[in-house]
Formats: sequence, structure tokens, C-alpha cells
Amino acid sequence: MKTRTLIILLLLVPLVLPSCRQGGKPVDEPRTLHSFSLPEVPSVYSGTEERRQYLLDHYWDRFFAGEGPCDTGAVLGVKYREVELAFASYVDLIRELPLPEAQKQMGRFFGRIEQKQAADTSVHVYPLMTEIVSRYLYDPNSPWRDEDLYLPFAEGLAASPFTLEDARPGYVYEARMCALNPVGSVAPDFRFTDLQGRTHSLHQVRARTTVLFFSNPGCYACQEIIGTLQAIPGIDARIDSGSVAVVCVYIDEELDKWREYAPAYPARWLCGYEGEGRIRETELYNVRAIPSLYLLDADKRIILKDAPTERVVSYLQNHQNQ
Repeated sequence: MKTRTLIILLLLVPLVLPSCRQGGKPVDEPRTLHSFSLPEVPSVYSGTEERRQYLLDHYWDRFFAGEGPCDTGAVLGVKYREVELAFASYVDLIRELPLPEAQKQMGRFFGRIEQKQAADTSVHVYPLMTEIVSRYLYDPNSPWRDEDLYLPFAEGLAASPFTLEDARPGYVYEARMCALNPVGSVAPDFRFTDLQGRTHSLHQVRARTTVLFFSNPGCYACQEIIGTLQAIPGIDARIDSGSVAVVCVYIDEELDKWREYAPAYPARWLCGYEGEGRIRETELYNVRAIPSLYLLDADKRIILKDAPTERVVSYLQNHQNQ
């Protein structure tokens, strides 16, 4: 379901996420569990924006007010999978906000987790919710990953008294790396060399929108992205017109392997290797895994940062005149 459709449904009707069922009947549970449910928006909130804001402000009220099992199978009496689904929907909702507001929402969300843990230190809500949020927003393989949204959560983890001391340095590092190159900032420039030995720089690329693609030769996930980008209707014409540029850069050290594979890249793309090690050996970019996609505007300001392929494709399809 597309995010916008989901938002409309959430604003119009109360949502109760489905419980596990088998053969049309609820599965018997050895413990008392309940479904995740959202607040009913009072009728006094009549405008869409007002209802949206109320929903965001009270999204987790019933969850954090609840009691019940808190382990690998459930969080505060709600099945673990339902909490995951609720968090995924929450992320889709707050992404509709301007980034500073979305980050404030994530900061408040972290605060509520801390408050619940402080109220009863015997429960495990803090590590369980930390695992869900980290996996959804920071795991390189997550389709919800978003370093800018994870930043306030990582900052909270780095400072919280409920964080284990041996884990704290890792969260400090994550917060520092998430703060690198935020959406809206100018992407750092760097030089790269193409197959013919010509040197280019990122900022010299002239296009309304630039896809910056950190790729390895022949990797399966990279090949999938290549096919997906090539399948966007009209993409070749947009590249020819200067509306879109795809800059595909190799940042590792096996240059012979890259040179052998490079002719397989689409001819309209600008492909090369970054041979100075600035990306691999410094904190110029936080390339945690290959492949990695960035989307830049005409001034090389970051629109999307280490974004899932689906979000990049959606932007390109919905902004064909830019």
C-alpha cells in the first residue's frame, strides 16, 4: 500500500493491526496478548492536517500505557511482529513531515521508550524497541532505512543511562556517521576516473537530478539496481536531455576487475573509479554497504541519502519535469 493511501486510511478510521490467525480462528496463546491499536481521533479535529498531527502525537499512547509480556515474542503484551508493523507505518507517516519535524517525532519516541523503561526497570522494552528501530532505520538491507530519521534515536542511545556501556561507543559512532551529509546539504565533491583515463568530478556533472550510485562490478544487488533504473520509462531520453545523470562509482581497490566489467555498464551513464581512497578511507561519505544510492539536485544538494532503490525510482518517476 502506498504511503499516501495508508495515511488517508489512518486518518479516517481507527486501525487495529491484525492478530495471527490460523484457519480463520485466532491461534490460542499461552499468554495474555493484545493487538496494537491506534487512538481514535476526536471529531473536534476536522481538518486533515489536524487529524494527522493528533495521530502522530498520540500514535504510541495505548502501546506505552499497556502491560504484558516483554520478550522476544512480545513487547508490552503486543506481539513482536505487530510492533514491527506499527513502527513501519509510523515511519511512513513521519516521512511526510519536513525533516526537522520528523526528527523531533523520533526524538520524542525515544524519550517515551526511556520513560517506560524507567518506570519499571524489570521490563525489556528498551532493548527490544532499540533492536526494532535500529534494524528498520539503520540496517543497510532495510527498505525503511533512513539515517536522518535514525540520527535522533542514535543520539538518544549514545547518551541514555539504559544503554549498556560496552555498546555506547558504537552508538556514538553511529550518531556521528548519521549526522554526516544530511538531506539538504551539498554532497561532498570528489574526483573519479573513467575507463578511458579521463578525470571527472561529481560537481562538474550537469543535470537537474543526479543519481550517485556506489557500485561493485558484477554484484547481484548492483545488477538489480542497474536493471531497475534502466526500466524507468523514458530514462534514456532524460539522460540525453540533461534532466538526469547517473554517476556510477567504484570505490574499492580491485581496479583490474572493475576495468574488465566497466563496459557492461549502460553507455549513457558516467562510470568511473575513485582511486584516491577518499571515500573508502575517510568519512567523506558513510558508505556502509555496496550498493548505495544518493539522489542530488542541480546544485548537488542531497535529496535522498543512502536510499532504498524504490524511493529513488519513485522520486524519478514523480518528478519527471525536474
